[in-house]
Amino acid sequence: MDIARSRRPRIWAAVIAGILGGIMSGIVKLGWEVLLPPRTVARNLTNPPQELLQQIGIPKNITHLTYTYSGQQMPWVSFIMHFGFSIVFAILYCVLAEYFPKIKLGQGTIYGLVIWVLFHLLIMPLMGTVPAVWNQPFEEHFSEALGHAVWAWTIEIFRRDFRSRITHEPDREVNPF
Repeated sequence: MDIARSRRPRIWAAVIAGILGGIMSGIVKLGWEVLLPPRTVARNLTNPPQELLQQIGIPKNITHLTYTYSGQQMPWVSFIMHFGFSIVFAILYCVLAEYFPKIKLGQGTIYGLVIWVLFHLLIMPLMGTVPAVWNQPFEEHFSEALGHAVWAWTIEIFRRDFRSRITHEPDREVNPF
């Protein structure tokens, strides 16, 4: 195998891995939130994806649409947003990993924590989508921080496996020094 060729970025593989990893990590994050719910029942009456959509002008009767499964109302609009964000940020991670292997430090968990800090502690509070950091309960920070780390770790598992299976090339490694 040509060593130089194995070091070339494989964007097509990264995008496909990001889509698949984004879907699976989105499922993992939903499962995580069943175990450690990030919001109180009252705060979850309008969850952050619904609030964000309402802030950009989409009416509540649309953002709160549900389907019924097993006698439970499931918020399908929220799920579209949840998986949309997961896929977009998984693709971003996978493409960046082709050029900047250091993004993989901690097997992606650091990336997940950075996304959590940027969105849950900075951007969404500044936009008024969620309360200010000091008005969010510890349980929310704990669940979201660990949930984002596990979410990104899942993306990394898919990225590494898919890339090696498709390209038959070694991964671009991180030099920690």
